[in-house]
Amino acid sequence: MTLSPDTNRFHDIAGRLTLPSNAFIDGAYVPARSGRVFETLNPATSAVLGTVAHGDAADVDLAVAAARRSFKEGAWSRCAPEHRKDVLLRLAQLVRDHAEELAVLESIDSGKTITDCLAEIGEHVPTFFQWYGELADKSFGKVAPTGEDALALILKEPAGVVGLVLPWNFPLLMAAWKLAPALASGCSTVVKPAEQTPLSSLRLAELAMEAGLPAGVLNVVPGFGETAGQAIGRHMDIDVVSFTGSTEVGALFLRYASESNLKPVGLEMGGKSPLVILDDAVIDDHLVTNAVNAACWNGGQNCSANMRQIVHASLKDEFLQAVVEKVATFKVGDPLDPETQMGSMVTDEHLRRVSRYVETGKSEGARVAYADEKVRPDGFFLNPTVFDGVTRNMTIAREEIFGPVLGVIDVADNAEALDVALDTPYGLHASVFTRDMDKAMHFARRLPCGTVSINCFSEGDVKTPFGGYKQSGSLARDNGVEAMDQYVQTKTVWVYLRPM
Repeated sequence: MTLSPDTNRFHDIAGRLTLPSNAFIDGAYVPARSGRVFETLNPATSAVLGTVAHGDAADVDLAVAAARRSFKEGAWSRCAPEHRKDVLLRLAQLVRDHAEELAVLESIDSGKTITDCLAEIGEHVPTFFQWYGELADKSFGKVAPTGEDALALILKEPAGVVGLVLPWNFPLLMAAWKLAPALASGCSTVVKPAEQTPLSSLRLAELAMEAGLPAGVLNVVPGFGETAGQAIGRHMDIDVVSFTGSTEVGALFLRYASESNLKPVGLEMGGKSPLVILDDAVIDDHLVTNAVNAACWNGGQNCSANMRQIVHASLKDEFLQAVVEKVATFKVGDPLDPETQMGSMVTDEHLRRVSRYVETGKSEGARVAYADEKVRPDGFFLNPTVFDGVTRNMTIAREEIFGPVLGVIDVADNAEALDVALDTPYGLHASVFTRDMDKAMHFARRLPCGTVSINCFSEGDVKTPFGGYKQSGSLARDNGVEAMDQYVQTKTVWVYLRPM
């Protein structure tokens, strides 16, 4: 196979990378106290990239102690907000300066395409640090109305030490979603990246020190959920936890909080998001591209993926044909090739899990409209599958697959479309396609989910809050000014004023 010049360049960058291997605690890389390590793999080749410190409760204790000390000292928590802004703006620029390095690092660690990694890390990640940095000195408290004998101040103060537990599907982007508002608010942090994708978060911590973040404010403890993750959830000196991941693990963090210090837990969890095509929609390239991306972007490894595609029966055949034609053009392969549209699944275990769902769909009666079952000898690759004839009670219509599987459910009318869309315990995202804005807003107001995109598949941007209803999340939100609420406490100061 002939590689493009850019592909060769990205492979060359990958060959020159120095991979982080230790935890980052109190401003320095340190091995796990136990001396244990775990392997991290390149999902596209199944080759071992290296070993990473296997952090556990002892390492979390060290990181929390460093975070608590830094918070008490106040160099970050009590500094002028303009200083926090300057540091976060410098960090944003450092991420831009190192975007290719970070993107290649993330691609080889996760199997994500270099195109997606460059977009996320070159554009979105620095945008979050810049936006929340700019917000740091523009977030105001309040003065409540009182009589002349009192002054009532409502203050926002940093919550303290926060634990940030990240998923593996968007490693550095999710780090930025949580770190940027937490740092802008003045908190000190302990980050646990997913054990499948620890490398980019470790490198980010080093860049944060270069930007001027004081030692102890950002600590990264790689490890497994049952070790480092549980230790964060149960720690008596962590004030807040923010978690993104599966609904099952999110429930564990609520239990950990109830069995420890009752710390608030912000949750952004799984989904089974519908994409609804109403009877007046136009089946054009824009709609089809968005529908395919809704199911297959990032290999379908996306909590807001719209795999459940609910289509009016009068449009189903036209839609299905266009979707199959679009999916058949997908290039699945080397993530470091800029022409690749879909990389690998993150692990062999996850590949097998998604494959089981495909087989379950077949066994329960869904018809395969498209599948390319070529097996690659290396790496954890899976081609997209398109199912027709999916019904609402099938397993693939009810459980989160987290893989490139698109299922079409045809409905007789718009009322049935809404009924099917509502038939889920999740509430993270939905997309609605129609030329009638009245219909669009009718659906948007009746769908109990955190984000509804109309005539597109979108999660919004840095300015818009993201999170879920029901089993997709808690009242907490990432992004927007609302994200700051996770990381601050509200204090009332009531001042008695003597009469003159």
